[in-house]
Amino acid sequence: MKLMRYGPAGFEKPGLVDTAGRIRDLSAHIDDLSGPALSDETFERLRTIDTDTLQVVEGTPRIGPCVADVGKFICIGLNYSDHAAEAGMDVPPEPIVFMKATSAICGPDDGIELPRGSVATDWEVELGVVIGKHAKNIAEADALDHVAGYCVANDVSERDFQIRHSGQWVKGKSADTFGPIGPWLVTRDEVPDPQSLPLYLDVNSKRYQDGTTATMVYGVAFVIAYLSRFMSLHPGDVIATGTPPGVGMGQKPDPVYLKAGDQLELGIAGLGMQRQTVRAAD
Repeated sequence: MKLMRYGPAGFEKPGLVDTAGRIRDLSAHIDDLSGPALSDETFERLRTIDTDTLQVVEGTPRIGPCVADVGKFICIGLNYSDHAAEAGMDVPPEPIVFMKATSAICGPDDGIELPRGSVATDWEVELGVVIGKHAKNIAEADALDHVAGYCVANDVSERDFQIRHSGQWVKGKSADTFGPIGPWLVTRDEVPDPQSLPLYLDVNSKRYQDGTTATMVYGVAFVIAYLSRFMSLHPGDVIATGTPPGVGMGQKPDPVYLKAGDQLELGIAGLGMQRQTVRAAD
């Protein structure tokens, strides 16, 4: 299933994308795409619904973040060897783990706001993993059973804040609008191998990132099991699994960073695409 949320920010309703690409209203069956609604049991119940009985959502409503009430937004750094090389860093001997503030989360097409003082806002297309079942000290062989589904994520990053302002990376990762997720939450049964997904990102119609999850250093199952050693993972937690090469910071001879008016398009095969316009700080 392709599940999603639509409507004004803060008032989104749950929906399902039918085989014709139309949004169908799910609000009579679940309150939202969060917590228990992300369980295997709920998904099995939703699969029994005759899609034709669900109301079609007319027009072109705003698409919200594909998951509500995210408890943790966890990111994996330098998880593609060629991205580590373009950043001038070694492949880490264990996954680099950092957090984004959940207040950074927004809809896939809501746009990116440059924070005040930004001089180096960058892009990162990533495979997002949404947890559907509590995970603590789990084995890698069991890890994917704890996944509700997958989505497109853009780990927007202010490199000056991230690298030159001391402390942890979270300062460069957490501005409002720095966490677009969606458009869809694609249930894991539709993604039999999360390590074989092409992903791309364009800025102003120029292709900058063109990679595949096959080149991750640490695969999705390993990452989930690894994280579960250090923290419990709960339904609705989102993991951004790293980005392939082609980020603005790595462009030669000079880095390329986002400016007001830039247009981004990014996507992952089978998971949909995002389109964002960059705007100046309020």
